Amino acid sequence: MPRIRAASDVGGTFTDLVYFEVDAETGEVRSVETEKAHTTPPNFEKGVADAFDKAGVALSDVDFFAHGTTVVINALTERKGVKTGLMTTRGFRDILEIARGNRPDFFNLRYRKPAPFVPRYLRLEVSERMNYKGEVLHPLEAADVDPITDFFREEGVEAIAVCLLHSYANPAHEIAVVDRIKARWPEVSVVASHEISREWREYERANTAALCAYVQPTTQTYLSKMEDRLRQGAFDGSFYVMQSNGGIDTVTATRRTPISIVESGPASGVLGAAALGKALGLDNIIAFDIGGTTAKCSLVENGKVAITSQYMIERSTKSAGYPIMTPVVDIVEIGNGGGSIGWVDEHGKMHVGPQSAGALPGPVAYGKGGAAPTTTDANLMLKRINPEYFIGGEIKADMAAVNAAFATLGAKLGLSPEDAARGVVRIANNNMTNALKLVSINRGHDPRDFTMIAFGGGGAMHATALAAELKIPKVVIPAHSAVFSAWGMLMSDLRRDYIRTRPTAVGAESAKLIGDTFAEMEAEAVGAYRAEGIEQDRVRLERTLSMRYEGQEHAVAVPIRPGPVAGSDVERIVADFKDAYEKEYTYRLDNAVEIVNYAVVAFAAVDRPKLAPLSNTGGADAALKGSRRVDFDPHGVFDAAIYDRAKLGRGATFAGPAIVEEAGSTTVVFPDQHVTVDDYGNLHIDL
Repeated sequence: MPRIRAASDVGGTFTDLVYFEVDAETGEVRSVETEKAHTTPPNFEKGVADAFDKAGVALSDVDFFAHGTTVVINALTERKGVKTGLMTTRGFRDILEIARGNRPDFFNLRYRKPAPFVPRYLRLEVSERMNYKGEVLHPLEAADVDPITDFFREEGVEAIAVCLLHSYANPAHEIAVVDRIKARWPEVSVVASHEISREWREYERANTAALCAYVQPTTQTYLSKMEDRLRQGAFDGSFYVMQSNGGIDTVTATRRTPISIVESGPASGVLGAAALGKALGLDNIIAFDIGGTTAKCSLVENGKVAITSQYMIERSTKSAGYPIMTPVVDIVEIGNGGGSIGWVDEHGKMHVGPQSAGALPGPVAYGKGGAAPTTTDANLMLKRINPEYFIGGEIKADMAAVNAAFATLGAKLGLSPEDAARGVVRIANNNMTNALKLVSINRGHDPRDFTMIAFGGGGAMHATALAAELKIPKVVIPAHSAVFSAWGMLMSDLRRDYIRTRPTAVGAESAKLIGDTFAEMEAEAVGAYRAEGIEQDRVRLERTLSMRYEGQEHAVAVPIRPGPVAGSDVERIVADFKDAYEKEYTYRLDNAVEIVNYAVVAFAAVDRPKLAPLSNTGGADAALKGSRRVDFDPHGVFDAAIYDRAKLGRGATFAGPAIVEEAGSTTVVFPDQHVTVDDYGNLHIDL
């Protein structure tokens, strides 16, 4: 009996579904199917159920389900979390207010720091104090907790964050405070900072704990509604949630620390790109995802996905934003997607985004009341998207409304409707190019050394133009590119990150401390998995040290081999650090070296399906649908060959100008670009 493994990704406009039918004995994929349904805020679980219904898949036949969601980032950016209180060490009530001095708008004398998510009257103190070694300087006065808890209850607080000074080194006082709160008020949501991060930097830890508490009840409600909907469909398989660190995790773990899914959906696309790159023998990749609301990009170097624990939300040229100290796939995200609106400011200058038409009313072409032209509408105007095959023919594009919208936009600029549409695409492409530069050129990487893997509903539409601008030699458009982020979830293992700050001078005498610290952290990781029924033989551990020269502020990550650490290993660790430091900063020093953070990544393997090659070996001629006049600005207007991607067999080749159509996306192939279809149905476009 075949098994079905499914994954859904809830985006701003569409909810994507990918499902594999897997042979129970061989593990080989019999078929890969996809479906899209409209996202249904605020009842997002309905959109997921709609996608299953459209696909004709019974939930009772699914034994593995992975889910990516924007519920946390939406709750933060839209300020739709719950009323939250903060308990902290006496004297540190204002740490969220003080924040950091790294204001981006440096010469703005009227600059105001972003307002904390927890107002001052709900930030209260308890008497206690640890030092940086985790030694007790002042015992916890537990009686302080009770009146604060009672005050929070009277004020209608629904979640409490607890962040005490130096609890990363010793969480005993935080644990005692949480226990005291729970004993007095069992119903309230409580988050302690050490449960999320054991890394130093007090402001970042406090803000992370506050944001986690702020979204915890919302996320718990969301996941409960999703579980209820699955149960209604008789689902009795394994349910996992995509994490920001590029792995999946159990619903139980996600409920405890929901901030770990702040970038749930985008992370899975990057992991999918890395997995596809490995299968295709590509080590250096720029993963590029264009959805309905945003464009996202990330760098994969030597097959490794970049992870950061210095993640920021709402950072801009005018705001310092808010730090989140939890491992996140290093992604640059901008407000430009298929639904991004073209508009003219009071100075007569045209912009595209970050405002988006979203799912409702959507682009003008949807015919649902949208009046402001979007990037999708502009691509329809340029005939890159077939109005008769819009969203796979699901709806007929309202081209009369699209023309009227661009006539209005063009009139404000003294342009024809067609030139206004070209302007929208050019500006959108320029914005996306700048984002790609941020993850490549601005970090010392040459885009010419990378392959772009582009996905999402709009990725294939814009990728070739962007790659040409940056001299990227090849673009790969994956099979099922419109739902590729959901596909990436099915390629992910469970992943949990353990980080511990323990400053350590590096020398032969520190070998035992290094080995003991890693052993302690690894035992914690294995024990946590075992408590959930996952045995040690399925767990793979990776070690990293964050190191720096003594006297410096920031550190460089150095991978460490498994096993015991001897004195001779320390010499190799120092040499590896100096190599990594020189690569990052172009020089090395003879100064003493110290360890700042120990990090263990614990992966638990899940069964990954073995992808089967295409059975179709038909050439390009068999997929030719006809031709139409397409605007390939700035190259001009050409008669472009139109291909049906579903009929392109492995080994098929053709050259631009061409358009490749599929239900969820459209690939634009410019003149002099060449396309080859590989064994698995991916399009390789050589520039």
